[in-house]
Amino acid sequence: MSPSTSSSSSSRPPIWWSNAIFFVSVHVAALIGAILRPPSTLPLWIFVLTLLLWQTANFGITLGYHRLYSHRAYKASLPVRVAFTLMGSSALQGSIKWWALRHRLHHRYTDDPVNDPYSASRGLFFSHVGWIFFKPSYEKMKLIDRADLDRDPVVRFQHRYYVPLALSTSLVLPAAIGWAMGDTIGAFIWSGLVVRLLVWHSTFLVNSFAHWEGKQPYADDMSARGNFLFALVTAGEGNHNFHAFPHDFRAGPFADDFDPSKWVILFLHKLGLAYNLRKVSDKEIHWAKLSMHKKHEHENDSSSDLDSETESETETWTIQEVQSYLEHPGRAVMIIDNLVVDVSVYQREHPGGAALFTPYTLRSGVVLQDKSDEWKNASWAFNGGYNRHSTMARRRLRQLILARFDPTDEIRVS
Repeated sequence: MSPSTSSSSSSRPPIWWSNAIFFVSVHVAALIGAILRPPSTLPLWIFVLTLLLWQTANFGITLGYHRLYSHRAYKASLPVRVAFTLMGSSALQGSIKWWALRHRLHHRYTDDPVNDPYSASRGLFFSHVGWIFFKPSYEKMKLIDRADLDRDPVVRFQHRYYVPLALSTSLVLPAAIGWAMGDTIGAFIWSGLVVRLLVWHSTFLVNSFAHWEGKQPYADDMSARGNFLFALVTAGEGNHNFHAFPHDFRAGPFADDFDPSKWVILFLHKLGLAYNLRKVSDKEIHWAKLSMHKKHEHENDSSSDLDSETESETETWTIQEVQSYLEHPGRAVMIIDNLVVDVSVYQREHPGGAALFTPYTLRSGVVLQDKSDEWKNASWAFNGGYNRHSTMARRRLRQLILARFDPTDEIRVS
């Protein structure tokens, strides 16, 4: 099944000529090189080097750019961050900061034809490579948290010196190895140029075909799907439907899921080089699979034995009761759709970062006064202003509800 095609309401952005020319040139050069030096003329070590550098770049993207930096699914020591940064630089997909910000925007507005940089709703070609040729200005980019990227010295250094780092690791390095082994041109063509095509299109498969073909065992309110063949060529990222839980360090939660990136992270964790591994609970995974199973059976999946939290069972709080709750140190709440939601702990777990919560959060120590100016409640942010929240996110919200709030009450934070 394909996602529905929508047209953007905005005018076409300008062509990104430098990006387009470089992208096309590498394809042309790789094709000409492969014709001049066909596989039958290559020594075995070039095949080995080509496979090794392809997977090195693949792992740099999924372990570093994607799971570590874009989703903050785990933390890593400085040597690991440096290694993943160099590996990811060789993929020639932009700096970590550039890549991660656009990927966070993609998750915030998945399938939105305007705000998702490589939205599947704009067609297979666009989501695969078409977006590369344009340089749009993303209006919603200012809502994306970047403080963690700006704080990381490795990210800052790579962003500043990205071009020399990327070219040296992607094209100069294989040529240098080829020179040492006695075949500079063959190594440059196959382990340099051809590998760039392999890693580019492996990554782009996740943006395009992994939103068009595959299974949806966890959620179908987004177009992402899971496909074993795509997982084979993307170091596990083809298990894309599990992105219903974007902060999880795994792309496949079960032992038999092909996800070598998960295995690398677990190995680094055992060595003490990776820590704070984030993962969704088994209960949430089970609920998601059960919900999809019921939906396929055309049953009402609005509740289950795993989901006993219902809004109808909550009491109604006055301003004074909200104030009383906030007197306890460390507590924080939001008002979303006239519901009092406890975000004391969850704000630190949120995939978008705790900074998103600040303008809309009432914290311990605040003074609430009635009959005064309107304050910012979080309904706009939750219901599409900041994110297109999934079924999983809305279920998580229900678990955090403390009480209903009377919408006729007017409060001011001072």
